[in-house]
Amino acid sequence: MHSEDPDDVMVGLASSLNLGAMFSKKFSVKRLLGMFAVAFAVVMSAVLFYAQPSEAALIAALPSTTAIKDPRILLRQALPIENSQIRDVQQKLEKLPRQTNLKRWGNISSDVDNVVQTLTQQSDKILASVAPAQKEAAIATLADLNKTLIPLQEAVAAKDRNKVKPLVEKSLEYVGLLESQMVQNFPFQVPDAYANLPQLKGRAIVEMETEKGAIAMTLDGFSAPVNAGQFADLVQRGFYNGLVFNRADDNYFLQAGDPPGDADGFVDKKTGKVRTVPLEIRIPSKKEPIYGKPLADAGFDRVTPVLPFSAYGTLAMAHPGNDPNGGSSQFFIYLFESDLTPAGLNLIDGNYTAFGYVTEGEEVLRNLKLGDKIISAKLVAGAENLVQP
Repeated sequence: MHSEDPDDVMVGLASSLNLGAMFSKKFSVKRLLGMFAVAFAVVMSAVLFYAQPSEAALIAALPSTTAIKDPRILLRQALPIENSQIRDVQQKLEKLPRQTNLKRWGNISSDVDNVVQTLTQQSDKILASVAPAQKEAAIATLADLNKTLIPLQEAVAAKDRNKVKPLVEKSLEYVGLLESQMVQNFPFQVPDAYANLPQLKGRAIVEMETEKGAIAMTLDGFSAPVNAGQFADLVQRGFYNGLVFNRADDNYFLQAGDPPGDADGFVDKKTGKVRTVPLEIRIPSKKEPIYGKPLADAGFDRVTPVLPFSAYGTLAMAHPGNDPNGGSSQFFIYLFESDLTPAGLNLIDGNYTAFGYVTEGEEVLRNLKLGDKIISAKLVAGAENLVQP
């Protein structure tokens, strides 16, 4: 049986780099990424050692920040809202854990005070972006957020690192909830070519019970409505119940969704054919995703997607290496290794559709191996956002 494989993109990239006989057989992904990382380090050493003023542009073009590894931050940033006040609050709070590790108490105190000031003095501007049906709930959320900031200010004043971090996380939960209450309508029209496919027009949460324990997956239909819709629909059908993780590469990915029998994916009884979904990737500068082709082919090489493969537990649709629009039921969970994938140089970004993240059960995920069984998968929230054709 054909097996959809995220490794194939590595072989394709190797070919495009004209590495010739070096890749006459498929290398393991870890080895290939390791080689890229070593090559990158060698080139960087040379650039830094021999750098002249004329090479400043080359150095400036290299990644200047580390990748965001927290899926909660990525999901907050992916929400289609345009309220500068709440985004400023969000960004200031998200910086605090790292500042706390560095004991930058003066900066921390200033940022928290600025957050409190924004929430109290600009509450009208914040609430003006809220969907009318969510107004009352948003007022309550804002009040809860303000209450959470009181003990946070006290913990900062006492320089208590153990209390600051959990209070920041609690505050950010309310920020995320408030931001979700600002989403008024689905922000774009999915192309008519995909009208025959399920679409997730919003967010949903899947609880997947495995023989090693449960994990929760947050699906983001705002960024990939067709792929997230395909996955959510198959979950509702019970398609994944009883299947095993049929492909794996330690510290790189886990893959499941290969049904028994000869089919490579989900066979739609209405057509008698495997139902496939297109490559679907949204970038920050566009409201709607780019469909049908890798980002490099669409003219967006080295552009980081809204849902990047930078967080442990990134969910993505697998597809045959020669057909980016051939994904169906097989999905993979990306197990990020920061030492092998430098920020901004991830070789999976732009070549596969990410449609969400594992947001609970990280320890369970770390214990899952090839052959482990999915006992059940259930859509526990957001079913109302799943639109059938």
